[in-house]
Amino acid sequence: MDERARYFRRLRKLRGSARRWSVVGGGLTAATAVLTPYAGIGIADAVWAASAGATAALAWWRWKDHRELAAIPPPPAPPAVLPGQRLVAAVERIPAGRQVIQEMRRHRDRYAVRGSAVAQAWDRLDRASTTLVGLAGRLTGPGEAALLEATVAEQWLRDLGQRVASVERALPLTTPDRRGVLEQSHESLATQFTEGVTAYESLVAAAASYVAEDGHSVLGGQHPTLSSLVDATDRLRGIAEGLSELRRPPTPAA
Repeated sequence: MDERARYFRRLRKLRGSARRWSVVGGGLTAATAVLTPYAGIGIADAVWAASAGATAALAWWRWKDHRELAAIPPPPAPPAVLPGQRLVAAVERIPAGRQVIQEMRRHRDRYAVRGSAVAQAWDRLDRASTTLVGLAGRLTGPGEAALLEATVAEQWLRDLGQRVASVERALPLTTPDRRGVLEQSHESLATQFTEGVTAYESLVAAAASYVAEDGHSVLGGQHPTLSSLVDATDRLRGIAEGLSELRRPPTPAA
């Protein structure tokens, strides 16, 4: 539920509560006013009067809360969600569906830069990004900060690549007197994108080196898990050979 719907829901609840307590308070006040003169003031009348006063106070507080909330401007309405966007959001809740949607978006972005000067560098960025995703779960400690920087850099590079492709498509539509300036800007952006992809690839290679070195718990030695696995294998092999010896029929004496 969005903030705007939550605001109006709370406003309706306060208005309904204020109305209910107003009705109850009015009924108790009227009953107190009518019944007290007939029987005099006793314990029952005190209860009636106290209940009437309490409900009237509650009704006043509820109306006060309602007025204060109504004086606050409601939150802005959320952007309209198209039926297709609802379907995409539903599919993304499924792990396999999330991967399918990401792959479709990747192909859509690749289609936007097809035939441009940055198409090859874009493919390199895709390969490096896929590699980094595989390493992400093992980048701990200092690697987490590098992973965050890589995520920000990738978003910037993809925006820059699409910008370069858009400018390149606009070159044939530019007047001759402005085309030279636009071509220089396009070349500068394309060079910046290519250099950025190269730097991103270097970061991914450094992340792979970090993961590889982090896997060696003992420098130049064998990982304890591997040693335990070899020991367990030797024990099982020894037990199996012992059982085989027990089942083997005894050799008759000469």
